[in-house]
Amino acid sequence: MEFAVEAKKLTKKFGENTAVNELDLQIKPGEIFGLVGPDGAGKSTTMRLLSTAMLPTSGDAFILGLDVKKDEENIRDRIGYMPQRFALYGDLTVDENIGFFADIYGVPRKDMQAKKDELLRFTGMSQFTKRRGRNLSGGMQKKLALACNLIHTPEIIMLDEPTLGVDPISRREFWRILYGLTNVTIIVTTPYMDEAERCSRIAMIREGRLLDCDTPASIKNKYGTKTLEDAFIKAVEGKQ
Repeated sequence: MEFAVEAKKLTKKFGENTAVNELDLQIKPGEIFGLVGPDGAGKSTTMRLLSTAMLPTSGDAFILGLDVKKDEENIRDRIGYMPQRFALYGDLTVDENIGFFADIYGVPRKDMQAKKDELLRFTGMSQFTKRRGRNLSGGMQKKLALACNLIHTPEIIMLDEPTLGVDPISRREFWRILYGLTNVTIIVTTPYMDEAERCSRIAMIREGRLLDCDTPASIKNKYGTKTLEDAFIKAVEGKQ
């Protein structure tokens, strides 16, 4: 399939407020694609629409060729979605949290332990399996949330500001893990321009509208800037 995700004039309104305004996106399989913009830009609402957590007011979106308005259950089986406040269970251990989500996603029992062990090694949490979720640092909670979302081997993983509120070292470690993922399309929202630089391509969004979409290097070249932050400002001002 040409696109893992495709949105056409995707729109979401809340009363008189338009959170997402006729957004067009095309995300290729295997990309790390960033939705970049300030708070209130419409990034999280866009992610909820693409993950089927919310229905659009108008427009269309297709995930792995499936319509978000008609194929919600099939889409949810094939993606992982990690909202800003992912619901880990503080009273459960790391191992129990992953097992719980494995059950939710219907991972066969015969495959579960091998998958858990692989994810624990991959995220560097093998030595913390007995630690309760509430006793983990912010960075470790993010890694556990990612492991829970990967347990069913999704084709697309959607991460809404996954490093918000964690320290710089944990942010770097989280991105190292993302780079290690194979055969998966990653969509990540972020207000951080240094994280946007790590993406294959980015969509710059403001007030629900798409300002520009391209590789970070191409966007900087287009606006004649050294940083994405300056390019974003020029895009807002309509200057090239």
